[in-house]
Amino acid sequence: MSKNINISVLNLVPVREGSNATGAFEDMITLAKHVDKTAYQRYWISEHHNMRSLASSATRQLIQHILQNTDEIRVGSGGVMLPNHSPYIVAEEFGTLHAIFGDRLDLGLGRAPGTDMLTANAIRRSNHEGVFSFKDEIEELRRYLADNGAALVAYPGEGSNVPLYVLGSSTDSAHIAAKLGLPYAFASHFAPAQMNEAFIIYENNFVPSAQLDKPYKMASVNAILAETTSQAEHLATTHYQTIIGLIRNKREQLQPPVDSMEGLWTPMEENTIKQQFPIQFLGDKADAMASLEKFQEKYNVDELIVASYIYDMDALLKSYDLFAEVASEYNKL
Repeated sequence: MSKNINISVLNLVPVREGSNATGAFEDMITLAKHVDKTAYQRYWISEHHNMRSLASSATRQLIQHILQNTDEIRVGSGGVMLPNHSPYIVAEEFGTLHAIFGDRLDLGLGRAPGTDMLTANAIRRSNHEGVFSFKDEIEELRRYLADNGAALVAYPGEGSNVPLYVLGSSTDSAHIAAKLGLPYAFASHFAPAQMNEAFIIYENNFVPSAQLDKPYKMASVNAILAETTSQAEHLATTHYQTIIGLIRNKREQLQPPVDSMEGLWTPMEENTIKQQFPIQFLGDKADAMASLEKFQEKYNVDELIVASYIYDMDALLKSYDLFAEVASEYNKL
């Protein structure tokens, strides 16, 4: 039986062709203000490095900027790549944000570096133990954020209990989220293959915690909606061009849509993109409703975190509006 579904936003802070990081941050705030005080529960910023196409490297600074420009929506990381950072420093930084802005913070945590190994070496100076001690570092971070009277105090941070979320794109993080009793967010916007297995592992092994008494499943998904299916399919060519760049290791800025993808991708690339990087919700509202019903019939998640590679900002805002309408109508069924 399907459940009511919450919706949120994931922003990778893309840099649009002809723009720069400053423009990307302005677009980030435009979207944040648009979804503030709406049905969208949270607004998450990813962490990526060594990419001129994405401006989301300094995640905490962007979170602060969004908090300063919104009033109600929860703001957080989708996520902080914990192998890149000291858990102690993360606790201090998010504790500081909590002291300034109050209980509007989410701390999503990933176990990958969010970049290539050359950049990972530059970040952690060849110290990559965090990849293998992800669970231990989450527990360490949780202790710093708790009010436990420890001799080592992360202040601000101690007693803030900023809620933690475990991110993953494989089954490994599902085991960790279950053992720690934390919400689990699966990155199906770029790696959907193991999502069903990961959710089964998470639910079957979940141990309640002080933060969460039962499993809470989240999935990040791609959504491109428009008034008509043909309009949405036109907008989607921006997404396809972005993924082609990833496949070819040519990470260009976010490209305008094109009338046809013919000549821009090979048949193999087209098949790879549609299989491995699907747009789960593509089309008009009727298309999206049908996709949502099918998605929930299979996965029955508690929350969808929506990512959208759309070049035109007005079209981007419209897509999020339409998706919110679809989710609202679905919850009334």
